[in-house]
Amino acid sequence: MGKGFFQVPAAINEPIKSYAPGTPERDEVLKQYKSYYDSTVDVPMYVGHNEVRTGNTKPMSPPHDHQHILGHYHVAEKKHVEEAISNCLDSRNAWANLTWEQRAAIFLKAAELIAGPYRAKINAATMLAQSKTIHQAEIDSACELIDFLRFNVEYMSQIYEEQPYSSEGIWNRVEYRPLEGFVYAITPFNFTAIAGNLPASAAMMGNVVVWKPSDSQIFSAKVIVDVFKEAGLPDGVINVVYGDPVMITETILASPDFSGIHFTGSTHVFKELWKQIGNNIHTYKTYPRIVGETGGKDFIIAHPTAQPKQVATAITRGAFEFQGQKCSAASRVYLPKSTSKEILDLVKKDVESFNKPGSPEDMDNFITAVIHEGSFDKLAKYIDQAKNDKEVEIIVGGGYDKSKGYFIEPTVILTTDPHYSTMETELFGPVVTVYVYEDAEWSKTLELVDRTSEYALTGAVLSQDRYAIDEATKALQNCAGNFYINDKPTGAVVGQQPFGGARASGTNDKAGSAQNLLRWVSPRLIKETFVTPEDYRYPFLS
Repeated sequence: MGKGFFQVPAAINEPIKSYAPGTPERDEVLKQYKSYYDSTVDVPMYVGHNEVRTGNTKPMSPPHDHQHILGHYHVAEKKHVEEAISNCLDSRNAWANLTWEQRAAIFLKAAELIAGPYRAKINAATMLAQSKTIHQAEIDSACELIDFLRFNVEYMSQIYEEQPYSSEGIWNRVEYRPLEGFVYAITPFNFTAIAGNLPASAAMMGNVVVWKPSDSQIFSAKVIVDVFKEAGLPDGVINVVYGDPVMITETILASPDFSGIHFTGSTHVFKELWKQIGNNIHTYKTYPRIVGETGGKDFIIAHPTAQPKQVATAITRGAFEFQGQKCSAASRVYLPKSTSKEILDLVKKDVESFNKPGSPEDMDNFITAVIHEGSFDKLAKYIDQAKNDKEVEIIVGGGYDKSKGYFIEPTVILTTDPHYSTMETELFGPVVTVYVYEDAEWSKTLELVDRTSEYALTGAVLSQDRYAIDEATKALQNCAGNFYINDKPTGAVVGQQPFGGARASGTNDKAGSAQNLLRWVSPRLIKETFVTPEDYRYPFLS
């Protein structure tokens, strides 16, 4: 502990830059985009102080221009994963014993680097690696990651400050120890901020981490590594490996020193990881922490009193921003019969105003590409099925083309079957399915919304009737960990809307809150008695 009680700088949400024509940030990010596009990068793994290059490499390409090569990354063998674990354990004591304000300073510096000299780099990398528009990149890789780092430091200081009451003659105190061993972080392609936060939040609390980014996000993950290194994160605290997820995971989960997993990805994979950990439980020195945010089949339900234009905007933004590749994206919608035609006409008008899907370098594009060919093929299959099924109608969209990029047109499906496959299956793309209910069946439709999906991540209700809002809030309390009233179900802001869901959507440990950080510590209570008793007899003994 340092010689003083320290107050960290107050966390505030990073302002979102506009990137409007003529702004310096627009010119800077386009220049950086072109620089990355016109060069190639060789991305090593990071194990201790070593940059590991195995010679076994895989290419990285933009989803919107899949024949173009941005560079290559090196793939791990089992021995490299074992070395990463060993480096974690070798680094643990020094890192765990570093005073908390020194750890805080590293991540606060990382936030300032992203806000300043690395902003264009991390945004341009995210535009290329994940095919995000500049707005989607800015709110993710810049603002949200900055917010995670700043707010988590503030939450960390609040956690350490929270101490128990001490009665006369004793002093009770709690220290929040890092977990004994190492943490495994598995991060997804869709948010650069999540990729940075999952290893960083555990490391901030004094843990050491093996981090496996998604193969589809390694290009922008390298910028995160560069930021952490420049911020002064010691070698070995976060070790980064790429490659075969099965081999990497089996190697890590076989280690007796495995102490926790921080995961964002698919529900199926998370359940399999949970099962593997359970099967290995007698191997471990401690009970591992299991923290995961997985899938969603997120809903919008509109009451007959909802304003049609507001509902249409919630659908257009909620379903189609970043091609629907958000865990929180709206993918099933329930509209009242009385206003459904007007709402759908407005959505159709919105979608038809989009440019054809294209490159994020063209800042007139609202829609770009889905992440890879596997995603493209899955979405095309469901769209083709919808074209043939009698109980559904494609209102707008339905086209696709992968000749240059993995482009799926924003697609709205109208169904008469509330249990049609695209109402229940997570698609993770720019496809939204709409079911129209009879106005008088509002309450029954709320029950339908609740029981339709195994997921419980996000959902939204739009209504001008406060009694209806209250009814929906109660009826839908278990099917959305983040519930939105008169808004789209996406866009959670760190420090304002801690994010996570239950049921098959994860452990609901709320990324961007103190609740999440508490999963990465093991408290120790210390009781000190100032005048120690010298007689075993209590007063009741005469």
